[in-house]
Amino acid sequence: MTTIQEERTGEDLRSLAERAGRDLEDASALEILRWAVDTFGEKFCVTSSMEDAVVAHLASRVAGDSRVAVVFLDTGYHFPETIGTRDAVEAVMDVDVITLTPRQTVAEQDAEYGPKLHDRDPDLCCALRKVKPLEEGLTAYDAWATGLRRDESPTRANTPVVGWDEKRQKVKISPIARWTQDDVDAYVAEHGVLTNPLLTDGYASVGCAPCTRRVLEGEDARAGRWAGRSKTECGLHG
Repeated sequence: MTTIQEERTGEDLRSLAERAGRDLEDASALEILRWAVDTFGEKFCVTSSMEDAVVAHLASRVAGDSRVAVVFLDTGYHFPETIGTRDAVEAVMDVDVITLTPRQTVAEQDAEYGPKLHDRDPDLCCALRKVKPLEEGLTAYDAWATGLRRDESPTRANTPVVGWDEKRQKVKISPIARWTQDDVDAYVAEHGVLTNPLLTDGYASVGCAPCTRRVLEGEDARAGRWAGRSKTECGLHG
């Protein structure tokens, strides 16, 4: 990956994102990621929940001799299968896995806010264990890639392939935004990409264990997250 020396202002990055969002709307995922690597170099990373390693695998294919940074948030509440997927990705893929952790352990958070904050105030729990650590972890980067897809839920239907993350003042890239679940499955099968074992055990979207359940037939992929609540996002993407 080429090291980028140029320092871009927030306005520079915003203009870049808006232009790329238009120009790359019909581009392939590999083309979008190649643009990201060429444009941002070491100031580009992939974020992964370790539901699967599709975007990390795609990015590794365009990174040349360098290794893309793959940022993972270890909230302290993950399923063992998720941590296992993280470890497997780190062991077998040509990427650098960077694990971020909250400032407080689960025990420390329980001591300050009371046990099971995720049940009483899931928004605050997500803010403390996901949103804040990611904001701190992304400070070294100008652009980050996600695995968001438009078909996952109504709240993600308008996800741009390249957009502007106003809150973080960074370019946000969703190279598989236009993919369907069938596209993901086909890519995984063709390339033998690592996936979280929970995806074959009734889970369509994998988050923290206390706030994730299996989905029922006919439900959208996000229905198993914060089931029974109006909450549909953790705050990382909106």
